Amino acid sequence: MVGMMLWEPSGHWTRPVTLKEVSVLHIRFLCARMAQDRRRNPLTERRRLRTAGKKLLRQRVEQVVLPAGASAEALPEGLRPVETLPLRRAIAADWCGELLRFRGENPAGARVLITADALSGEVVRTVTELALRHRYLILKVPFGGEELCRRLRREYGVSIVLNPETEREPASVHMAFDPTEAQGGGFLPLYDESLPLPRLLLPPEVEARLPEGLDRGQLLSVLWRTGALRPGQVSVQLEETENKGAVPEIRAFCP
Repeated sequence: MVGMMLWEPSGHWTRPVTLKEVSVLHIRFLCARMAQDRRRNPLTERRRLRTAGKKLLRQRVEQVVLPAGASAEALPEGLRPVETLPLRRAIAADWCGELLRFRGENPAGARVLITADALSGEVVRTVTELALRHRYLILKVPFGGEELCRRLRREYGVSIVLNPETEREPASVHMAFDPTEAQGGGFLPLYDESLPLPRLLLPPEVEARLPEGLDRGQLLSVLWRTGALRPGQVSVQLEETENKGAVPEIRAFCP
């Protein structure tokens, strides 16, 4: 079972940390509810996070959804935050299209570069989705790309440039599944957990059932991985004026 940590007003609880099983979209979590320090003392809150983590570990919880803005440094050894990489890669094609839209580029005519150390299922799915939306795709993988390119050409009439020795023009977006040097105008390192996720929108009836105060990316990653969220239910949005956090998001991968 995956854990979650939630801050609660200190007046609601007699104990610093309590455990309770909760359900989100029919997925079970073991929730550690932590009484929030009225003075918001960082040391007190850090100790409380560690205490909650130890309680979850004793219940054999190994992964946890953290409170929004909380650092994983306070977690005890053996407990780790939920990975967001599967979700990042699931929304990669939409993220690419939204980035191009945000920058005012025509997605159909943009050059998109995909690099990876291996042709995994995630890479194949992303390349296939991109091939149906963008005219110019460049794929760089050490092996296995020939068959994928032949299949996409046969099924969809899409021609992909595979492992070019030289490139005449820089890519508009470079999507990297494994660590590499950034190329092109926009860089999406899909291996980097520290890169802020874009705004993720859900249907209102789904949104209303999510608890507040949690790291949204981690929570949605669990729900995606377990099938509680289905393809098409998560949409990507980049907003220039929506909030102050949006601009740093863009700068994180746009030189």
